[in-house]
This record gives sequence, C-alpha cells and structure tokens, in this order.
Amino acid sequence: MDSILSVAGVTKTYRSADRDLTVLKTVNFDIKAGEMVSIIGPSGSGKTTLLGLCAGLDNPTSGDVHLCGESLSGLDEDGKAALRNKKVGFVFQNFQLIPTLTALENVMIPLELLGQSDALSTSKSLLERVGLGDRLQHYPTQLSGGEQQRVSIARAFSNAPLILFADEPTGNLDEETGASVEALLFDLNKEKNTSLVIVTHDLELAQKTDRMIRLKGGSVVQDTVNN
Repeated sequence: MDSILSVAGVTKTYRSADRDLTVLKTVNFDIKAGEMVSIIGPSGSGKTTLLGLCAGLDNPTSGDVHLCGESLSGLDEDGKAALRNKKVGFVFQNFQLIPTLTALENVMIPLELLGQSDALSTSKSLLERVGLGDRLQHYPTQLSGGEQQRVSIARAFSNAPLILFADEPTGNLDEETGASVEALLFDLNKEKNTSLVIVTHDLELAQKTDRMIRLKGGSVVQDTVNN
C-alpha cells in the first residue's frame, strides 16, 4: 500500500435554503505512508470539511476517498467506524475528552472498544510518554489546556493508528504550550511511523511538515514539498 490516503475527484456540495453551496471542488491528492502533510488555507476554504471526508466522517457528493487501502464509498457507516477504530487517530482543537472520565480512562476507551487486554498498561505508558505519568487520575477540568491536549494525543496514538488526523491541534493553546504540544505530536509520529494530516491556520506549523496542500475557495491551489 503506497498511499495511506488517496483523494480522487472529491466534491462536496450542501443544499442551503434554495441553493447549492459547493464547499470542495474536484480535490485530488495522495499521501504516502509515513508522510506528514498540512492542509492550509483561509477560513471557509473547506479544510475541516476535507478532513471529515478523508476520515469517512462525512460522504463526498462525488469522487472517492481511499483510506488505509479501503474505498470509503464501499463501506457502510459501521464499516467506516470499524476502520477508524482500528487504524485512525484524531486530535481536535477542543480536545474532546469525556469530562466524567480520568485522563487514564479517556486514553483507555479506544483500546477497550477494540477488546485489548493490555489497555491499562498501554494507556499508562502513553501518558508517561506525553509527560503526564503523575496525572493519571485527574479529570479534564483539573488539567490545563496543554495537559488536556497531551491526553488527547496519548488517546490518538493508543490504537497504534496508521494515520492521524489533527484539526487545529494548537488552536486553543498559547504559543509556548502550542510549541511543546507540536513537538510532542511530531516526535510521537516519527516514533510510531504514523502518517499525519494536520489542518492548521499556523503557517509556521505547516512549514514543519513534509508537504503543504493549500486550499482556496474549495480547490487545491498549491501542493508543495517543504525543504
């Protein structure tokens, strides 16, 4: 499997009131296994919509997405959910931790869903790896924004994903905290040989990836390799 993600002729149109609103227009690109790619562009350019389509969280109006060797259009919702559970990780701008669960329990969830017997030990070692070995029993409200995002990163890597999607992962963090979270994300990505797709407004962050795909008005206007 050369391409971990292949986007072929993807268009997304929403019906809005009495007219059609096309958010993405005939988008094409491939991402190789182990590659780190950023998707950049102004607000409203279709970045988050594209990320959702790549992860099978939404369906394109036309075109197809191949993720981890599977055509998403050939899978039903259960099939797509199973693929995500086994092979995909997510990091969101607003962390999306479950407030009633501890840091450790939040990281364990994906592993428990997969029925893995080593969920506890794997989750503990991941939280130690992200520098939160002493915060296992803390709830999200007892953690800073940076700590919550570290829990979120540990959770994203818990199922040993082949590809990780990050939507504005440092968007809610101050500059210093954002830089440390960014470094952690890149380091773990290299350690685990995961492919990484980051949606970001932050050009400095985007320039640290292998490649930048720039969207404007729903179309890819630039696809460049970073030096």
